[in-house]
Amino acid sequence: MLTMRQGIRPLGPADLDAFLELTSGDPVVNVFADYRARTTSLEPRWLGGEVWGRWVGGDLVAACHVGANLVPIAATEEDARAFAERALTRGRTVSTLVGPAAPVRAFWDTVAASWGRPREQRWVQPHMVLAGPPAVEPDGLVRRSTRADFDDLYPACVAMYTEEVGVSPEIGGGGELYRARVLQLISRGWSFVRFEEGRLVFKAEVACASPYAAQIQGVFVVPDRRGEGLATRGMAAVADIVRREIAPAVSLYVNDWNAPAKAAYERVGFRQTATFATVMF
Repeated sequence: MLTMRQGIRPLGPADLDAFLELTSGDPVVNVFADYRARTTSLEPRWLGGEVWGRWVGGDLVAACHVGANLVPIAATEEDARAFAERALTRGRTVSTLVGPAAPVRAFWDTVAASWGRPREQRWVQPHMVLAGPPAVEPDGLVRRSTRADFDDLYPACVAMYTEEVGVSPEIGGGGELYRARVLQLISRGWSFVRFEEGRLVFKAEVACASPYAAQIQGVFVVPDRRGEGLATRGMAAVADIVRREIAPAVSLYVNDWNAPAKAAYERVGFRQTATFATVMF
């Protein structure tokens, strides 16, 4: 029998239905958690970590994904502090704390003194959603990538990641794992590119998807072609394909200081529905 502290215990396959009911309260914001649950059935061996649930009166009221990313799910600030107290009993095992800003802040305030100085903190990241047709004409040259595109696509993925996160995904011998991730996205049909005269100029990927939403990541335009509208029409094309073939709503989150990207998404028709925050180690 698993014991619970503050009503918290690790979830497993028997809790899948309750967990999916929890995420359905805001299925777009919770798309990452929904995706992880559906693809792993909450089996720890497939999760590569755990999902903690907080129970009150027999009901699952909040959860927390604890893998490479720690993500509060449907959590109030009180829930987040309770999850943080549990996390303090085992030390930091995650590389990123991310999710809706209020519970992320509450969690971080609880563990900050023990977890050490983070590499970066981003407290205002607009979470944006497009649930209808794009407001601009999609770029007809944007398509799904193929294995034949890999040699051109992979350097763009590394460049985007390094620019966005601040460190290369290949650091510490991570290149092989990152290459596998890029190939996985290609094989799923979740990677999109635009080539011009044989040169890749735009790319984006679906990070995760559920029956309700898909989350876009890795939007990148080569530096010398920025400001020409490639991101706007490219994202319109990606959103159009995703909504027709993967999920009815398309979401993403963007750093508040990235005004050109936010403006491009707004031109496509994305609208802010929440604010995310990220703490990176």
